[in-house]
Amino acid sequence: MPQSQTPANPLNRHILICEDEDIIRNSLTEFLVGEGYKVTKSGSVEEALAKAKEQDFHLAICDIQLPDGDGIKLMRMLHKLNPSVFVLIITAYGTVESAVEAFKAGAFDYLTKPVRFDDLVHKLSRVFEYGDLYLENQKLRRELAQPNRFDQIVGSSEPLKVLLETIAKISATHSNVMLAGETGTGKELFARAIHSAGPMKDEKFLAVNCGSRPVELLESELFGNETGEKGHPGILRTAGKGTVFLDEIARLPMGTQTKLLRAIEYGESMPSGGSETYAVRCRIIASTSEDLLRLVGENQFQEDLFYRLDGVKIRIPPLRERLDDIPELTDHFVAKHSRALRKRVVSASSETIRLLMSAQWKGNVRQLDNAIERAVIMCDGTQVEPKDLPPDLLGLGSPLPDTDDLRSALRHYERLHITRVLRQWPDKREAAKRLKLGLSSLYRKIEELGIDLG
Repeated sequence: MPQSQTPANPLNRHILICEDEDIIRNSLTEFLVGEGYKVTKSGSVEEALAKAKEQDFHLAICDIQLPDGDGIKLMRMLHKLNPSVFVLIITAYGTVESAVEAFKAGAFDYLTKPVRFDDLVHKLSRVFEYGDLYLENQKLRRELAQPNRFDQIVGSSEPLKVLLETIAKISATHSNVMLAGETGTGKELFARAIHSAGPMKDEKFLAVNCGSRPVELLESELFGNETGEKGHPGILRTAGKGTVFLDEIARLPMGTQTKLLRAIEYGESMPSGGSETYAVRCRIIASTSEDLLRLVGENQFQEDLFYRLDGVKIRIPPLRERLDDIPELTDHFVAKHSRALRKRVVSASSETIRLLMSAQWKGNVRQLDNAIERAVIMCDGTQVEPKDLPPDLLGLGSPLPDTDDLRSALRHYERLHITRVLRQWPDKREAAKRLKLGLSSLYRKIEELGIDLG
């Protein structure tokens, strides 16, 4: 046997062999296992397809003539099951005609009998080098497809487009901003986008969680401290003309709210233990997942501070209002976690996407991110399947129909959407207004779609 040069990182590369001749099948298996590959053997089209339905393979080596079919037809069926699988065809004849037919059908390359192991190693090297380049190219395409100013924000749904248009206008100013949205909607991500697209983008962006520290430490971090041997200048001073992001500002203690209000109103503050004020020139972007106006009415949030921050308010929509972004977000998180975990997961199956788009997402984008991270960890192949998703996620919603019929899919989605709006707005006049329908049209839709309001 000639000395081989194994392609880089053969471990975790899973190869399917479909060859009906025992000697060739077993010798190929023995050689490839010795080279560090995982190998699954089959001797017929039926057996190979059964194996391919159970798991994904990086590469399939198929004989062109099999007892129950031929390798080219098998290759087409394998590509339907897993579009990312590479195929090498084995032919006993090595004719130009059979090679051309194999290439036209989607084969990466072909081998001739008797198979020379040095030729096989060379072609495996080419296959996996190409595969690595393809994955890198897909990653770059995803990155280039994002808007330059908001390159970390993924999605192209209508609600997100409207939000980004608003952010683009506000970013051009140095005004203070309030971001309102449910937990997990990515408020800090949008705050960073506002800063990065603003006139002071080259200045600092500093974030503070308003409910994560005792009052003394929080005030020292915000306003500074000149007591003791080691003083602290404070984030409001350190930020200069940059941006300070106050996450969950509703948790800010009342006394600290007073100091922050003074810093905003007069543009100055004084560190604890200090005797001189310093100028506050930073932009404040605050966020909340609570109803601040209600807290003002309950005397838990200062009214003056509320109106100082609420003048420029942006609502971050929950994930259930931007379901069209889930496929793009899923691709983004699969790529992110595959890279971090050093796995070769490249996408999610269509069934997985349908399930993700029908879940309730009470934790919003953060919950989706965590779900995909778990799925990538559990995934054995190159494509995330429903079985890889967190068990508590499955069954949360009403799955989208497994059909290619557009009318059926739209009818299903229309029922889901109208039902959700009616639950949120039980007053049918208000629901019709939100849906931009006439009241009579809404009643007709309820009857046509069989919506149960019980």
